Amino acid sequence: MTPTTVVCLMGPTACGKTDLAVELVQRLPFEIISVDSALIYKDMDIGTAKPSIEILQQAPHRLIDFLDPTEAYSAARFVTDVQREIADIAAHGRIPLLVGGTMLYFRSLLEGIASMPPADPALRDAMLAQANLEGWQALHDELARADPAAAARIHPNDPQRILRALEVYRLTGTPISVWQAQTQTPLTNHILRLGLMPGDREILRQRIARRFELMLKSGLIDEVVHLRQRGDLTPDMPALRAVGYRQVWEYLEGQYSYEIMVEKAITATRQLAKRQMTWLRGMDNVTIFDCLNKDLANEVLKTLQAVRIF
Repeated sequence: MTPTTVVCLMGPTACGKTDLAVELVQRLPFEIISVDSALIYKDMDIGTAKPSIEILQQAPHRLIDFLDPTEAYSAARFVTDVQREIADIAAHGRIPLLVGGTMLYFRSLLEGIASMPPADPALRDAMLAQANLEGWQALHDELARADPAAAARIHPNDPQRILRALEVYRLTGTPISVWQAQTQTPLTNHILRLGLMPGDREILRQRIARRFELMLKSGLIDEVVHLRQRGDLTPDMPALRAVGYRQVWEYLEGQYSYEIMVEKAITATRQLAKRQMTWLRGMDNVTIFDCLNKDLANEVLKTLQAVRIF
């Protein structure tokens, strides 16, 4: 095993990534780094399926539970943070195991962050309509929440720059100030890419529904009530756009019934899983495993043994 080896374990939500990662940690000298844009937030445990204290004692996770929900996070910042964690783990003679389903983070890490996206005419038209309805100050206020550094530089009466900064953020989830400040290059370590996909997608769909229902029984609504009571959070903040949280928040605001909330949250999570699988299929050099395989851990171990990473 070379000290620069990195294993990436990717897959859609509810496919069993955490369970597999914990089992691998018990059997190999791995340390887990989370690749999840929701697990980074404090006070958001149930709806993010954050590992329990018991699981974290068995298999500590890096890059979880360290950011307040008022704060924005970006793919560029993730790349910086994860490279630091990889170096620290490797320095102690262990193997970094990157686990998660935020495929933009994986792509940014493995392929580098591309130049800023081109203008999107449809999105620009929508933002112009919003400005006509609410005023440019409202868009500048939104920019200030998403990208304080850019908002400080851009005057509220400068619609073109407000438009571009918000466009980049809405398209990528990354503030334009981050794009402008740094250009990330791909990870140069030896990478082993492992992907989990369901052999039967209907079973994954059922898993997603059962998991959300379990979240509700475990207190998800109370968790969102607590977040709303803070008074400094709004549903348009990145943290609260996570699937499940947005739908419960809107339910608490009386926008629809409990039954419709459940349906909307499950549907949104299934759509997320579909997007994750599309990203995964588009990535190169990924060894795919059926996440429904009862002997999954042993199959993964065989692959790890075959490539002699330990």
